[in-house]
Amino acid sequence: MGLGANLGDRLRTLRAGLFGVGLPILAVSSLYESAPVETDPLQPRYLNAVAILDVPAEMGPEAMLSRLLQVEAVHGRVRRGAGKAPRTLDLDLLLFGTEQVDTPKLQLPHPGVARRRFVLEPLLEVRPQARLADGSPLLDRLAECRDQDVQQVEGRCWWWRISN
Repeated sequence: MGLGANLGDRLRTLRAGLFGVGLPILAVSSLYESAPVETDPLQPRYLNAVAILDVPAEMGPEAMLSRLLQVEAVHGRVRRGAGKAPRTLDLDLLLFGTEQVDTPKLQLPHPGVARRRFVLEPLLEVRPQARLADGSPLLDRLAECRDQDVQQVEGRCWWWRISN
């Protein structure tokens, strides 16, 4: 799962979103700050991370997406059309095992996973062997987006530390 926020108390919201999904957490990446990508460059900067969750076998990708959307809504996420507006919380289903889905509501792997450095770096940190559906390593895609403005700002313990 990808996590992102660029409005409000970004760190607090990312923590609340991560725990709000209500599934066991297997791994969480470091925290990264990034410039907006594929949208208005004047938007506020994002905080991003990736988490690997222990999803029950009976929960399919559509049910997981529904859960993520519910958590976003609880944290004030408002979806306006097809644009990439600033957001209080963005939870993306990046990969779901080796499943491939292409419906109007859900695409797996997530279509941006291979071209966005703010997704690739944290994903590869927690799952270095991650691959696309065709078997190609995601690590091979990182060089293509090195020019994107992304910096690690906090180590992998950010999500469980008690905030000040």
